[in-house]
Amino acid sequence: MADGVRDRMIDGAVRLLAQQGLQATSFAEVLQLTGAPRGSIYHHFPGGKDQLVAAAVEAAGARAIGVLDGLAGQSPERVTEAFLGLWRLLLERTGMTAGCAVLAVTVATRSDELVSGAGAVFRAWRSRLSDLFEAGGLPDAGAFAATLVAASEGAVVMARAERSMEPFDAVAGHLLAQVRAVTARS
Repeated sequence: MADGVRDRMIDGAVRLLAQQGLQATSFAEVLQLTGAPRGSIYHHFPGGKDQLVAAAVEAAGARAIGVLDGLAGQSPERVTEAFLGLWRLLLERTGMTAGCAVLAVTVATRSDELVSGAGAVFRAWRSRLSDLFEAGGLPDAGAFAATLVAASEGAVVMARAERSMEPFDAVAGHLLAQVRAVTARS
């Protein structure tokens, strides 16, 4: 099925972007990873690599939003734990060899369209987190949402660079303590 091939290619691109970044992710590697036929490259992505990368960024963003949508009605502490849990799981499952595909594209591309797409993903994450925090009664929900996204992204980068969960755990512990303290005062 054609859509299955396209989706496999997008999933493969997300994985490769998260593991090795934008420059090292090629159509050939996506094809090898996914087993997609060579002819599917320009059939599904006539705009080339940037079109595939844009679809991968959008897919990575949508996956996180899907998880966040499932947290409606949860406490700010639980939402924070779940968001951090996504990153912890990624680090653990990949032996700290993968990070955020959206971040990988953001820091490596010269394409205004790809930066804009990545920015839209980060805004969507912050917005959805802010909505969840606000519904849970967290003051300054938007500021905490931005802090959570930025701090977790940085914690993932540090954990990968140091090949240790220690920096991630330190950041996660601080964020959880912060959300607990703020909700206790509210």
